[in-house]
Amino acid sequence: MANRIKVTFQPENRVVEAGPGETLLDVAALAGIYINSLCGGQGVCGKCRLKVLSGEVEFSSRGIGFLDRKEVDEGYVLACQSTLKDRDVEVWIPPESRREEEQILMVDNIVQYGAPSSQEAGAAPVPVPYYEPLCHKVFLKLPEPTLKDNLSDLERIYRALAQKFPDVKWEADFACLRNLARLLRDNHWEVTALVHALDSHCHHVRSLEPGDTTRNAYGVAVDVGTTTIVAQLVDLKSSQVVGVEASHNQQARYGEDVISRMIYACGHGGLDPLKNAVVTTINTLVNSLVAGAGIQHTDIISFVAAGNTTMTHLLLGLEPCTIRLEPYIPTATRIPWARAAEVGLTGHPDALLHCMPCVSSYVGGDITAGVLACGMNDSPQLSALIDIGTNGEIVVGNNEWLVCCSASAGPAFEGGGTKCGMRATKGAVQKVRIRGDRLEIQTIGGGKARGICGSGLIDCMAELVAEGIIDQSGKFVRLDHPRVREVDGVPEFVLAKETESETGEPVVITEDDIGNLMKSKAAVLAAMKVLLESLGLRFSDLDRLYVAGGFGAHLDIEKSIRIGLLPDVPREKVLFIGNSSLGGARQALLSTHAYRKANAIARQMTYFELSVHPGFMDEFVAALFLPHTDQSLFPSVQEALKNRQREEALLK
Repeated sequence: MANRIKVTFQPENRVVEAGPGETLLDVAALAGIYINSLCGGQGVCGKCRLKVLSGEVEFSSRGIGFLDRKEVDEGYVLACQSTLKDRDVEVWIPPESRREEEQILMVDNIVQYGAPSSQEAGAAPVPVPYYEPLCHKVFLKLPEPTLKDNLSDLERIYRALAQKFPDVKWEADFACLRNLARLLRDNHWEVTALVHALDSHCHHVRSLEPGDTTRNAYGVAVDVGTTTIVAQLVDLKSSQVVGVEASHNQQARYGEDVISRMIYACGHGGLDPLKNAVVTTINTLVNSLVAGAGIQHTDIISFVAAGNTTMTHLLLGLEPCTIRLEPYIPTATRIPWARAAEVGLTGHPDALLHCMPCVSSYVGGDITAGVLACGMNDSPQLSALIDIGTNGEIVVGNNEWLVCCSASAGPAFEGGGTKCGMRATKGAVQKVRIRGDRLEIQTIGGGKARGICGSGLIDCMAELVAEGIIDQSGKFVRLDHPRVREVDGVPEFVLAKETESETGEPVVITEDDIGNLMKSKAAVLAAMKVLLESLGLRFSDLDRLYVAGGFGAHLDIEKSIRIGLLPDVPREKVLFIGNSSLGGARQALLSTHAYRKANAIARQMTYFELSVHPGFMDEFVAALFLPHTDQSLFPSVQEALKNRQREEALLK
């Protein structure tokens, strides 16, 4: 048997055994400890710092560039670049390397469907059954057969269903015939049919249960996000949301973004670990929902999942390798339904999984769900939907047409690519206010600052430019400000001094950080501008701007416009719609009409590939300014800055 090495992780004091050659990052995951790793263990982000307290590890020179001499002397290493040797090891995980509870958006501002009206035999059919879950249960009380009424058992079931739903044909899965005769006779001809209603012309009976089990019919809507996963438990009989749970996507150990995960899945790691990680995350949430509602797993008869194209592929165990390679072709965009058990999800043995349809490699089912949820496809008004994250997905259109694109914004909005950046977890600076020499910050959880998250970066940059501490190119010009200093020739603004932070290290935003953030916001604004101008439109033509997603929910509209992340439109036109991916998935769960509409939306959307658009790079360069090279695009920003300067002059 190979030599086993004990690894102790502090401050958890958790001990796990592993073999020589395993990385500290993998061993931590084995111990159930999740360490920040934006790059998925490739050694290119520097976020997985650990301090070796005792023992020795083999530290690759690849990670040495992320540590200064003091850190090396103190025993710091990168977890992904450190492998076990032949001695027991004890390591300490500093606060900035720990993954803690994140602000996960579990709500939406989406209209819910009402409870279904009763439908008696022979009632006039409803032309469009807006409330009709994809899967539901129907109780049947059948007349016993006689010499005159001598239909077969299966035909007797079809007749009873036709009486309740006269305009629908019926078919049953072959498995329903097994033990059917005994099932009916042992239960006095009272059974419940589990129905799949996707086909509006012909519904399918998936299984038959003894007695009346219609009260035990639940569905789960899932937002399969790259960073977080949110699940809602819905009572399919009343349409009410019974519970909601959220968690980090356990795939994060293999990379924080979809590109890192595709590289892992298509390389030495393989697809199975990624599929198992997302399925395990969803099942853990389902377990919590079931326990909280006091129901059984077998009461869950339907799942609807919405995620970007890569996450959908990984959930289903489909190879994602061609998504990232030109010409960027996924295995599928419209996914056939599947048995949930076949995918690995825990529920009724005959529960089904439907995935929201994708549009292209980089516009996925989460965006289709967002369009469905906000209803822009049903309105004659010109609307835009924007979901800001590592990729900025944008949809523009109305009830006659829809166009979309995806801009690579990079990790800055999620705290990556910045010196003190972090996700929106405890200790992250999320709000910044600067007035002269006075600084006010607000952290998540209200404690000492540990780093700064995406919304905090935007707040800070907007305040810095408004105070004239940086100019409109993002360069520091007020080097005499008491919070400005230079480190290795790079100016930075100190948000929390060593004595004010949790880590004992200063929390700063550097000139390089500002440059990275400007590239991210420029990519999003340029994409929207190119998309509109390709259609002969301008920002002023928009009647409504929907902002979706967890990051969008924490944005300050004024400051987002001030830096040129959002266009300068009347503020009443901007509407935050929360987790629209989850909202759209729930609509589809509760309505076959909504699910079919989602498929129509995906087919209707025309995708623009920005990487080959001749004008995108020019627009991107023009947007590398605060708020933009063309100041006339942001008249309200110029007026607001003038008013602020007048107020400060009066105070002086």
